[in-house]
Amino acid sequence: MRSSTRFTPVAGAVCAAVLTLSGPVARAVPAEGGHAATLSALRAFQSQAGPGAAVHAGALGGSWTLSAGTGTAGADLPIGPDEYFRVGSQTKTFVAVVVLQLAEEGRVALNAPVADHLPGVVAGNGYDGARITVRQLLQHTSGIAPYNPYPGVSTPRPEPDGAYSLTALVRQGLSVPPVAEPGAGFTYSNTNYYVLGLLIEKLTGQPVHRAVTERAVVPLGLTRTLFPAPGERALPAPAVNGYHIARLGPFSVWTPVTDYDSSLYSSVGGMVSTLADLTAFHRALAGGALLAPESLAEMRTTLEVNPTVAYGLGLHRRALPCGGTAWGHSGVVPGYQSYTLVTDDGRHASVVTNAAIQFGALPTAALYKVMDTALCEDAPQDS
Repeated sequence: MRSSTRFTPVAGAVCAAVLTLSGPVARAVPAEGGHAATLSALRAFQSQAGPGAAVHAGALGGSWTLSAGTGTAGADLPIGPDEYFRVGSQTKTFVAVVVLQLAEEGRVALNAPVADHLPGVVAGNGYDGARITVRQLLQHTSGIAPYNPYPGVSTPRPEPDGAYSLTALVRQGLSVPPVAEPGAGFTYSNTNYYVLGLLIEKLTGQPVHRAVTERAVVPLGLTRTLFPAPGERALPAPAVNGYHIARLGPFSVWTPVTDYDSSLYSSVGGMVSTLADLTAFHRALAGGALLAPESLAEMRTTLEVNPTVAYGLGLHRRALPCGGTAWGHSGVVPGYQSYTLVTDDGRHASVVTNAAIQFGALPTAALYKVMDTALCEDAPQDS
């Protein structure tokens, strides 16, 4: 999830900012065996990203972790594989899993109009839920306009307790007219997954955070993965501290991200996890622990987004430079950028940096380099 807001929080918090010289100041914690190529890629990524970055990777034989920089600006605290952070749009894969489970149970059809279950929700301003299917919401082909909420900006009015309702978030997202006809093409919109959160609540009779936890977290024993309830703001310990970042010539300004109510992101990006748990989740998904083979095949039916990435039902497909395919999802939320990918032969990698860029583009190319290098290090070698 990418916010379009730039640097606004920094202006009111200059006294809390940490000013440092840019450059290769990262402290790296190499795993046994070195992983020199991945460590080099990680250092390059961290130099463009937050105060710290880490990658947790491996194959069937085991996992390893590399860290560069620090999880707390001004300290020497390398990011570990079991530290909590906000995963942003990696939440979407968990939500998609639950929708596909409900489809397996016959409670919803992927090709059914969303209005069959949520009449009047996707309506007005050019929208018609009778013409938008559940599949199109999952795959971002609904034609719904992009919507990128940010704490205090582009948000609906919160409830008296400070939480946000999914209904209000959907209305906010639909306040911009459609960008395309349903099914006409790919347009990434968080509103799709706010609507899916309402759909899960309607079909299960549970709040979306509870339904996702009971169906996609607890069965896998992911003890460091949580979907916070509305009103829960702080991360559990140990946590990776998140920062806003602005680069001013040779300097980087890191400003701590203040706590915000997780319900703002809810089913589009509200979850909290760790590098180790995220790889465990995606390996379990790929291994058939959460969905029937037919449902996993549906999830992996993709549309091309760019030459190396395609999008399925809440799932990325990435072509690796060493050959083969990896599956997963990325996430961007105030304070964090992350990505998790796995292959069907057991390779896995998850990366995080503890910053959201306010000026300039995200260092996505450098992030891809870390992922590709880590996954290809453990690729099977031709005999």
